[in-house]
Amino acid sequence: MMMCLLGFGSYFCFDNPGALQTDIKVAMNMTTAQFANLYSWYSWPNVVLPVVGGFLMDRVLGIRFGTMVFAFIICIGQAIFSLGGFLDRLWVMEIGRFVFGIGGESLAVAQNTYAVSWFKGKELNMVFGFQLSVARVGSTVNFLLMGPLFEWISENLTDGEHNPTAVGWTLLIAGTSCLMSFLCSILLAYMDKRRSSLLGIVEPGDAGEVVKIGDVKTFPVSFWFLSLACLAYYGAIFPFVSLAQDFFVSKFSFSNQQANKIIGLIYLVSAPASPLLGLVIDKTGRNISWVFLAVLISIGCYALLNFTMLNPYIAVVILGVAYSLLASALWPIAALIIPEYQLGTGYGLMQAIQNLGTALITMGAGSIVDEHGYYWLMNFFLFWLLVALACTVCIWITDCSTSGYINMGVAAREAFDAERLSRESEERRRRLTSHRLLQPRTTASIRNRYLCKIGAGLPSHLGHGALPVAKRLSQR
Repeated sequence: MMMCLLGFGSYFCFDNPGALQTDIKVAMNMTTAQFANLYSWYSWPNVVLPVVGGFLMDRVLGIRFGTMVFAFIICIGQAIFSLGGFLDRLWVMEIGRFVFGIGGESLAVAQNTYAVSWFKGKELNMVFGFQLSVARVGSTVNFLLMGPLFEWISENLTDGEHNPTAVGWTLLIAGTSCLMSFLCSILLAYMDKRRSSLLGIVEPGDAGEVVKIGDVKTFPVSFWFLSLACLAYYGAIFPFVSLAQDFFVSKFSFSNQQANKIIGLIYLVSAPASPLLGLVIDKTGRNISWVFLAVLISIGCYALLNFTMLNPYIAVVILGVAYSLLASALWPIAALIIPEYQLGTGYGLMQAIQNLGTALITMGAGSIVDEHGYYWLMNFFLFWLLVALACTVCIWITDCSTSGYINMGVAAREAFDAERLSRESEERRRRLTSHRLLQPRTTASIRNRYLCKIGAGLPSHLGHGALPVAKRLSQR
């Protein structure tokens, strides 16, 4: 429960601008491109920081203290963001989003690393589903609550509906959710330390396995395709959610509140669906197949929204299920590829690549809306979903060319792991009981070994002078 609630405040405040898109643009006189930059400024620091944050948790701070640090940073970032509203200064809001981003994605890395530490095995996919579920509840509550909260503050605490001060108060009240996440990080650190003490768990660093930043070069090709698929898929989802309010208003003639409700529906559907789909994946395995299916369904949903006037609730509900399926199947794949002591760095690298894509795609999306409209924006998102589909196929091909481990069923994967552990145990036993390892080396044996390698003969007074050592040894 603490792991799940850890990300609630971060996800609740991440989409604050999306829930107040029209209100912020009018109150602070922004263009769509300037508004989209509030999301880009969140993503820019995370092009690098999740890797650094993951490495710091693996090597320097430790997961417990690192999680508390990152949870505290999101509180500071949200406070600066709300200050920008009070001061009616866009650049202050951008600084706040930048600081919030420093902690937000690194906190997600910590959350994933905690989950793998506690639940690696049969339950991992379902646990990832639960974490996503609670995070999406936070996003849904944001879209349902922020609009009415802004209206109430405008009517009771400020002089007008489109007053920047109302924006500041709304964002500051929303920041209390970040304080809850910080409290969860403290409790979780205590629980994790107590667990390690009671069970006598050895930390990865204490076992002699220490992560080095150079380990990134040893990550397999499938990991890089996985990261690119993550970039492309989330690059199509997150910018769409942040800009969707005006899309539903302009195409389907929704009010702002109706648009917020249908956007929140993506996350509301994923809340109960994520743990259930995670449980299904835990029972079946075949993670790559599920990711492929999720991306394919998402492409169909975007096509329905862009090319038809069919009731958008149908496409949005299905998109929520597809999004949950992908998240529950995709993120645990990293744990199947990367050793556990490197997972903080691995997840950080995935988050960094995802945020690089999200920052660039969001900037491009804002410009496309201002210059060409939402029809071409949706085509832009469809292109990135096709990229995600192609990367998933590449992961599949790469996996099939090796052992096929990632896309194995549960039974086959357990059998493979048992066989691998058996081979490793036998190899260790063979090395420890080897006759040659236990046999002491004499000066004569070392000399004969050297002469054998260079093909030299022994002197005649030692006997068989014309016979090379290697030949005599073969005869022996």
